[in-house]
Amino acid sequence: MGQKRLKKMLVTGAAGGIGRAIRTKLAPLADIVRLSDRAGLGQAAPHEEIVYCELTEKDSVDNMVAGCDGIVHLGGQSVEADWETVRDSNIEGMYNLYEAARKHKVGRIFFASSNHVIGYYPQSQLLDAQTPPRPDGLYGVSKAFGEALASLYHDKFGIETAIVRIGSCFPEPVDHRMLATWLADDDLISLLECMFEASRLGCPVIYGMSDNDVVWWDNSQVAYLGWKPKHSSAIFKEMLDAKIERPHKDAAVSVYQGGVFTEHPIMEKKPN
Repeated sequence: MGQKRLKKMLVTGAAGGIGRAIRTKLAPLADIVRLSDRAGLGQAAPHEEIVYCELTEKDSVDNMVAGCDGIVHLGGQSVEADWETVRDSNIEGMYNLYEAARKHKVGRIFFASSNHVIGYYPQSQLLDAQTPPRPDGLYGVSKAFGEALASLYHDKFGIETAIVRIGSCFPEPVDHRMLATWLADDDLISLLECMFEASRLGCPVIYGMSDNDVVWWDNSQVAYLGWKPKHSSAIFKEMLDAKIERPHKDAAVSVYQGGVFTEHPIMEKKPN
């Protein structure tokens, strides 16, 4: 990576799975990395700041964003849940974040959207950046809202956002579906480098996947960013074949890009 682009980069959801995986690799992207979550961030390294924040608390979000010139938004509800939980974290929280970004003139944001925005498409169909949403649950609906909000704030206020429909960012694929959706954390870091260094970003939809042999998604429309993933899930195929029986061809995990998320019921909020 060349000269650092950012003076202070905010990372929301830094205590989550992806946040923990990439935390130690973020230093080259910014002079200061401000980490935020509800809890669980431990001690700050010399180049880090820690700010605890609830995304639903507008004033706290405003304070969290103040002084930052780039945002990596990983925060929010990360799996299917009841409507109230999804709405509060991924809709109200997303609005609060973009309003704070507008007020504090943050020019560029990485938004961790999800493959569950397009989860009801069949695995046999190749999707690109122009493919309309077909969410597979309330979580996917909330991410589709986030994509629309990012588009609005780009068109109306000029805030550039990389809308990244993340596949499966794990140390290695844990099932055969992930042979298509796997995103290595090093490839995610290289995407962050590309999107923050690009002279022009805009508001593109990017599929968050490594250079896998099984391909459901086409990123050719964002070739201008120069992002070239270097890892592939192919090295895990033999291990998965030996460890896990392939699911039946008619099972949801074999038919739909969103896998088992298409089978989840609409959840109701549990009483306190």
